[in-house]
Amino acid sequence: MSSNAEPAPKSTAESYAVCVYCSASVTDPAALELARAVGAEIGRRGWQLVSGGGHVSMMGAVATAARDAGARTIGVIPKRLVHKEMADVESDELIVTDTMRERKQVMDERADAFLTLPGGIGTLEELFETWTGGYLGMHDKPVVVLDPDGHYGGLFTWLEELRARGFAGDEAINRVTVTADFDLAFTALEP
Repeated sequence: MSSNAEPAPKSTAESYAVCVYCSASVTDPAALELARAVGAEIGRRGWQLVSGGGHVSMMGAVATAARDAGARTIGVIPKRLVHKEMADVESDELIVTDTMRERKQVMDERADAFLTLPGGIGTLEELFETWTGGYLGMHDKPVVVLDPDGHYGGLFTWLEELRARGFAGDEAINRVTVTADFDLAFTALEP
């Protein structure tokens, strides 16, 4: 385990890292299979995985599948969640942070792209922070939501209402790629 939160330098295409945001609590078999498929595809492409550092639910499934497919995995977990989310001690690099804010900062710095899978309020918070950062010009990294079963359907319907009412402009809404198609999601993540 490492408590050093310094970002590693990026040097080659092989160091391309995708941060995956997803549930750390759901037990739904379809959601877990989606996480495994995402992890396997990250490994197949020779990319690295940056995750929340837990070894439970979808978070654990994506990390295990990525490693099994040859990907280097970087887990980032705050001290308070080491036991609750069963820290992924099999990660190639496990970074333990003091706070959630620090965790997100390290994940943001270590990632070249962001992929959101089904999740709850924590996942949404991560998505919105990353999405907003891109819209405000704090990064130019791809932000993608893979939603094959309509998990976020109500959310994006509401966001379209915000656009129609003038609360969110086209540039902001269009800053994220939302798709139900696995292959399109990975195309949108590509360097």
